[in-house]
Amino acid sequence: MRVGVLTGGGDCPGLNAVIRAVVRKGVQDHQYEFTGFRDGWRGPLTGAAVPLDIPAVRGILPRGGTVLGSSRTNPFKERDGVRRIRENLAALGVDALIAIGGEDTLGVAARLWEQHGIPCVGVPKTIDNDLAATDYTFGFDTAVNIATEAIDRLHTTAESHMRVLVVEVMGRHAGWIALHSGLAGGANVILIPERRFDLDEVCGWVTSRFRASYAPIVVVAEGAMPVDGDLVLKDASAGLDSFGHVRLSGVGEWLAKEIERRTGKESRTTVLGHIQRGGTPSAFDRWLATRFGLHAIAAVREGEFGRMVALRGTEIVRVPLAEATACLKTVPAERYEEVRVLFG
Repeated sequence: MRVGVLTGGGDCPGLNAVIRAVVRKGVQDHQYEFTGFRDGWRGPLTGAAVPLDIPAVRGILPRGGTVLGSSRTNPFKERDGVRRIRENLAALGVDALIAIGGEDTLGVAARLWEQHGIPCVGVPKTIDNDLAATDYTFGFDTAVNIATEAIDRLHTTAESHMRVLVVEVMGRHAGWIALHSGLAGGANVILIPERRFDLDEVCGWVTSRFRASYAPIVVVAEGAMPVDGDLVLKDASAGLDSFGHVRLSGVGEWLAKEIERRTGKESRTTVLGHIQRGGTPSAFDRWLATRFGLHAIAAVREGEFGRMVALRGTEIVRVPLAEATACLKTVPAERYEEVRVLFG
């Protein structure tokens, strides 16, 4: 059997660990052959592929990013996309696909299997940790560690100048990175997309912090919004990607300006951006990504297509791709409420 492997969507730490585990187990236990598709779904569309064997994956476990490249290509938006994928898989002798990605990449895999019978197994990947069918996705732990370290460092510069520091982290629809890193880093305010924020309340927390002779740290997810209006912050010139997403940017800068205007306290913004995705994966992400890879190739071996591997507690299970991509996992209201006592 020959198995194709691709990584789609935004890069994140741990992708290479999955690729390595898939190839090593597939070759050593089952004598499978592997084809790596370049740049996400663009690879099967164009036939851009490279051979994968054990020497090819040697040494990639600690490396960030993906050796296969990635893109946000949506084959269902391309002319004759499914036909082209079928032809390229046949030409390369690929019998099944392992797609590693988030909701968009896995959504494509689900449709290819359900509507067109192309054998696919999914592996969940997103630093946002917002896939509902799995307790955790790899990449999230590394992103939280990076954001927490940044917050730790910003505390000292905020205190030195007694100014407000607003830290913008990733999180379009889900505030898991903001919540976890803000809590771990001792932030004084945490703002998430699931709970619209009252700017007067935020400024009240900031002011109370200064009254206690401390400089406040405000952590805000990129998708957070105020209660008084549908503020849309984006890079308008960038347009939409092939899955219909806008590029969010600017909530941190806007928030810092509003806090300074309303409180009279000097405020600055730090946007962590893509640094949250880059670099060496944490030990947990390497562990989780490796286990996902081992179980993904086992699913291929057993013919369980149209499934995604997922973490439930400490066990790896398989869930339908359609279920995995049906909705996002957002921060529950009660989870956010329990940490609000630490604000201000």
